[in-house]
Amino acid sequence: MNQMLIADDNPQLLDILKAAAEKEGFQVILARDGEEALSEFRRSRPQMILLDVMMPKLDGFQVCREIRKESNVPIIMITARGEDFEKIMGLEIGADDYIVKPFSPGEVMARVRAVMRRIEQSAIGSDQLLIVDNLRINLADYSVFVDSQKIELTKREIDMLWTLAKGRSRAYSRDTLLDLLWGYDYYGDPRTVDSHIKRLRAKLDEAEHPGWEIKTIRNVGYKFEVLNEE
Repeated sequence: MNQMLIADDNPQLLDILKAAAEKEGFQVILARDGEEALSEFRRSRPQMILLDVMMPKLDGFQVCREIRKESNVPIIMITARGEDFEKIMGLEIGADDYIVKPFSPGEVMARVRAVMRRIEQSAIGSDQLLIVDNLRINLADYSVFVDSQKIELTKREIDMLWTLAKGRSRAYSRDTLLDLLWGYDYYGDPRTVDSHIKRLRAKLDEAEHPGWEIKTIRNVGYKFEVLNEE
């Protein structure tokens, strides 16, 4: 049975989400502050996390950052406020989706199903392993190597690199990348893609890769280009 960690300092909301998640077949683990959430994550290694932004001790952003150092488990951020900076920040530090209070339990579980479906589909038919020149991407363990050097990337960055490298015969617009990697229901700023590309390039540039690059295509978006490819 899949486990879900739900972290929120509102006991009533915890009870509501717990009941909804159990109806979906999850075994539920509850946490009432950020420190407890991080401890429960490390103890139980759940398959899904619902993470409130405003929590005592550690906020949801801090918890998400710590989890992303260790795992690519799906994370949905829960926020009581709808400011764009919170939504974008949550996604840029590695969250898979966000949902703004107030919401219905059914809406939350629909988001959970959508995130898990996207993650499952990203691996279907992909053979899990992609090698281009000296770049090696393995979706089985979400690892990336350039030659023998491991490049530490977030799950979103790995998905982006995989998408670009797998489809290296085409250029991807920012909107297309948003749809593929964030989902059709994401209405964030397309510049989110630019910031992810910038960080991805910086991390990849820690190792030599003269045979390929992530190229900016003016007025279009981005393309993974293999240099001198026949």
